[in-house]
Amino acid sequence: MSETFGRVADATGNWVDGLAPAWARPYLRLARLDRPIGWWLLLLPCWWSAALAAIPANGWGPNPWHVLLFLIGAIVMRGAGCTWNDLVDRDIDARVERTRSRPIPSGQVSITAAFGFLALQALIGLLVLLQFNRFAIWTGMASLVVVAIYPFMKRMTYWPQIFLGLAFSWGALMGWAAAIGSLEPPALLLYFGAIAWVIHYDTIYAHQDREDDLLIGLKSTAILFRERTKPALVTFSAAAVLLIGAAGFFVGGGVIFAVGLAAFAAHLAWQIARLDIGDPKLCLRLFKSNRDAGLILFAALTLDAFVRRALY
Repeated sequence: MSETFGRVADATGNWVDGLAPAWARPYLRLARLDRPIGWWLLLLPCWWSAALAAIPANGWGPNPWHVLLFLIGAIVMRGAGCTWNDLVDRDIDARVERTRSRPIPSGQVSITAAFGFLALQALIGLLVLLQFNRFAIWTGMASLVVVAIYPFMKRMTYWPQIFLGLAFSWGALMGWAAAIGSLEPPALLLYFGAIAWVIHYDTIYAHQDREDDLLIGLKSTAILFRERTKPALVTFSAAAVLLIGAAGFFVGGGVIFAVGLAAFAAHLAWQIARLDIGDPKLCLRLFKSNRDAGLILFAALTLDAFVRRALY
């Protein structure tokens, strides 16, 4: 195998290319471990929810053990989701310039090996899930339905981003369920706010593939909105801020949370102002910047819980 064979067109120059053993690289790429932004975006609603639950519980912050478990679970289950997505989309990926070099369509990983790798990742995810309480375990199991159907939605609706939001925002339920053992209005508000956030950032991401998707008959909010993308993003980002804000203030979030929420909102507004839907590289940079937006919100929730506990 040559040095260049196996590299994915839109993910080069990363640690997998330079450090991982040659035999492992196709599998690491299949799990998107060369692109950590995906597991960050899956992880952040988990951390938000764990930090949100700490405020009414009068804790010092999110449970550190839960924070670690969510980190491991997000990395593994994002990898499993990407493997499943690539199995379902292997014929489509072979027809798109940006994705045809991925491990399955390029022939680096066989279908049988990919299913085996998927099973291994799912098993690790299950072991992580079993560390939580029974209610959280069943809540986590329920997410598999949405994860399973998501890859098919781009063939059926211009709103596959909603289904991605349902899946990627599930952690907004999990953090609360793990800490409290139930689901209450703040967790639900956070969940719906996170869904709006996912629609916001994945619409930006989808503009990279808009022309290819049109040619092969796939659908997305990027195709649906086109030149109306910025007004649409204003709507979804505003919904995200309002719903997440409602969740935080519902549990008694204070000034620190409010400042963090304002910074989160400003970051989303900056993304919209900066966006040029005709520039795929810029779309990717703005999409990736949502990790920073999410970390700002998590830091605000955590610090708010800490200060509240210290003062009261």
